[in-house]
Formats: sequence, structure tokens, C-alpha cells
Amino acid sequence: MNINATLAGQFIVFLAIVMAIICFYLGKRKTENPVLASLIGFFSALIPPIALVYLIVLVLRKDITPNNDVADSSSR
Repeated sequence: MNINATLAGQFIVFLAIVMAIICFYLGKRKTENPVLASLIGFFSALIPPIALVYLIVLVLRKDITPNNDVADSSSR
């Protein structure tokens, strides 16, 4: 059975885009820098097992608490 290199490349690009989107939304809840989480997810998709490990790490990470410094400073 032959594996078409073009099809494999298209799959990797599609996986990279999907990973970037998923990691961005998880990064908004679980990290302070969602763009960096999205970029790491995009580039980790070039090697799919690493992408899955990174996604598992993001899912299992605890949510960050929202920063309410703006509301606290305005009430003083």
C-alpha cells in the first residue's frame, strides 16, 4: 500500500490548523498567553504524537483565576 505524500502533507496542515484553534481556546482558560499556546500547538502538530501529548497537558492543567485588578483599582 502506497502512502501519498501530498495527502499526508495536507493532513498535517489540517491537523496543525485544528490544533492551533483548540490550543488557543484552551490557552485562554488555562494560560496567561493564549497566542503562545496556539503557536506551540500549531508547530507541535508537525509531529502528531507530540501534539496529542501537548493537548493532554493543556486539558489537564488547572484553569487560571481571572485578574480583577482593574475592578479593584476603580473602587478605591
